[in-house]
Amino acid sequence: MLIKELRTIIFRPKVLIPILAILLIPLLYSGSFLWAFWDPYGHVDQLPVAVVNEDKGAVLDGKKINLGDDVVKRLKENGTFDWQFVSRKQVDDGLKNQRYYMAVIIPSDFSANATTVQSGNPKPLRLVYIPNEGANYLAGKIGDSAIEAIKEEISKNVTKTYAETMLTNMKAAADGLDKASQGANQLHDGLRTAGQGSRSLSDGMEAAERGSASLAAGAEKVKDGASDLSHYLTELAEKSLTFENGLQEASDGAKQLQTGATALQDGLGKLAVGSQKLASGAVEAQNGASSLANGLHTSLHSMKELQSQLPSLTSGANELRDGAAELGEGIQAWQQKAGEAADGASEVNIGLQQYAAQLERLIEQTDDPQQKATLQTLYEQLQPLVKGSESVATGIRGLADQAGRIKNGASQLADGAAAFASGQQAVQEGIGKLVNGQQQLVDGADRLVAGQQTLVDGAKELENQLQAAYQGAQTVAVGSSKLADGVNQLATGSSQLVSGTSELADGANKLSDGVSAVAEGATSLHQGFDSLLRGGRSLSTGLVRLEQGAGELADRLSEGAEKADSIQANERVSEMIADPVQNDKRPLHHVPNYGTGFAPYFLSLGLFVGALLLTIVFPLREPVERPSSGVAWFFGKWGVLAIVSAAQTLLADAWVLYGLDLHVQSVWRFLLFTWIISMAFMMIVQFLVTLFDNPGRFLAILLLIAQLIGSAGTYPLELIPDALQSLHPWLPMTHAIHGLRTVISGGDFVLMWKEAAILAIVATVFALGTLAYFCLLYRRRYAVWTETETTVEA
Repeated sequence: MLIKELRTIIFRPKVLIPILAILLIPLLYSGSFLWAFWDPYGHVDQLPVAVVNEDKGAVLDGKKINLGDDVVKRLKENGTFDWQFVSRKQVDDGLKNQRYYMAVIIPSDFSANATTVQSGNPKPLRLVYIPNEGANYLAGKIGDSAIEAIKEEISKNVTKTYAETMLTNMKAAADGLDKASQGANQLHDGLRTAGQGSRSLSDGMEAAERGSASLAAGAEKVKDGASDLSHYLTELAEKSLTFENGLQEASDGAKQLQTGATALQDGLGKLAVGSQKLASGAVEAQNGASSLANGLHTSLHSMKELQSQLPSLTSGANELRDGAAELGEGIQAWQQKAGEAADGASEVNIGLQQYAAQLERLIEQTDDPQQKATLQTLYEQLQPLVKGSESVATGIRGLADQAGRIKNGASQLADGAAAFASGQQAVQEGIGKLVNGQQQLVDGADRLVAGQQTLVDGAKELENQLQAAYQGAQTVAVGSSKLADGVNQLATGSSQLVSGTSELADGANKLSDGVSAVAEGATSLHQGFDSLLRGGRSLSTGLVRLEQGAGELADRLSEGAEKADSIQANERVSEMIADPVQNDKRPLHHVPNYGTGFAPYFLSLGLFVGALLLTIVFPLREPVERPSSGVAWFFGKWGVLAIVSAAQTLLADAWVLYGLDLHVQSVWRFLLFTWIISMAFMMIVQFLVTLFDNPGRFLAILLLIAQLIGSAGTYPLELIPDALQSLHPWLPMTHAIHGLRTVISGGDFVLMWKEAAILAIVATVFALGTLAYFCLLYRRRYAVWTETETTVEA
């Protein structure tokens, strides 16, 4: 029946030509799709993408930056798409006219937002991305991936810039701390000199205080003398000549007193001006110390944040060390067991060898040919076991040796992890010391501020006391001037002493008033010097405290400068901070391109379509002549389908293997598996069309649709609806795609044979169903004819 079916096809061009065309259907269907979409991602550089750079640039740490220009430069270098750098108006027109698949717009504040990272309200950098999904949805999705890559590259560059700036500033801070340390040393020396001057000032104030006390006592005595003078005016008239000489001397003394009082007034005025300058300088020093303390508080806070992040890294290093140690222990135990297994395998090998030797002796001792042949057969069968057990023992012994090497590697890993953990702990301790030093520096700065406040208070008190002393000196100067005038008037009128006794009395009264004023001024001067002495002592105490704080500040600043200077600030450190994690892609089964990934789906689809179209040009039910039986009828049709299936498979496989250069794990397995797929599909279609004719073709189309949406040939199974997931394992194309993926990329031939067995079972079940139908149809159609013919012959 098969030969007759083939002869009918060959000698009937109306059947032969369509069948020959049908042979090309899987090739055209799967091959054209795979050829068209073999590597679409390799041509994305031909997709036109518009780029608009509106960035105006910005200034960061005194340097002009323009990240928009950097982005444009990198886009020109990478060539991912057909980048077209145009204006905003051209972009709008191009997207509207579908000239561009997408557009990338760099806004005007792109660089400006990058400089806000240290502000109270930082602003993110934004790239405006406009995909024209209406023109092509997949092009928009490809653009999404490209934009994410561009975003990651820009983020890395911005982070690197921030890191470089931060590390540079920390280095600059180290220089500033060093200069601050030098300034603190100079401040310490100046405060020491000021302390010595303050102590000298205190000593001078004590001497001045004692002098003012003597001056006050002398003024009281002069006041008493002036009173006595008014009582003895009568005696003065009698001794006018002697009195005139005494008045002349008194006039000279009054002038000297006036000169001294004026000099004292000028000196105290200058001292008061100097105390004002000292107070102003102390206030400025206090402001500087406060600013320094605030800066150190901020630096301490940043150091503590850095310290808080280190324990997590140390914990991870310790876990790595413990895991490596456990691995080493497990490998050691495995090595021990492997050694025991090797010993057992050796014993088994020895026992088998002994058994073989006994069999050989029995063969030599046995005379019965039949028994000897049996023993000889047993001996030959035993030889592979002896060799195999010896190979097993050798292999297990090799595994034990390899386990030793693995254990050594695990030990080295544990040692390295322990060293890493120790180094990390040392880093953490160093950061802790740095934080402690920074805390001491902050405490010293706070004490400096407190000592500076004491200095300011003492300077203000000194200023007030000097002002009071200056006022007292003014009073003394006024009184001494009055005293000099009175004595001069008395001396002038001494020649008229006899006749001007009344005038002399008036002068004596004026003298008494002047002396009283001098006494009051001397008392005020004494009080002022006493207050000034107390202020000078307070100033000395404050300067001593300030000197101690300045010394401690210099030490802490020097330590901070040394630790800050040890920070590494180079290109590699900045790149590490900007991009600490690198992708290390290690695909389990590499798929080089889009076509290789979709070859299982399109090949399966093409083979099913080829099987379905064959039923249109080749009759699956009607025989070329009356068959001898239902079985012959079935195999006549089945043979044609098997031959066509093999031809379709060879043509499609040849095209994808050598026309499209598809790389597979095994060529002969690939050819065999695709033929099994084709036969399974042929048997399914044959069964449906043979039983139901055109409704069977409709059922085959419904099955094809179900396989297209439920076989997970394009998207992963988990991404399709749940109802289709439950249908997935029952679809023949599911197993066809799984097996093809394995034989093309996976290399798991056990799984391939499992899927091939499932498809073979499917083909067998449907073939048996078709066979049963032909046998039943043969009985219905030809059994009646046979009985009729027999009756006619009779």
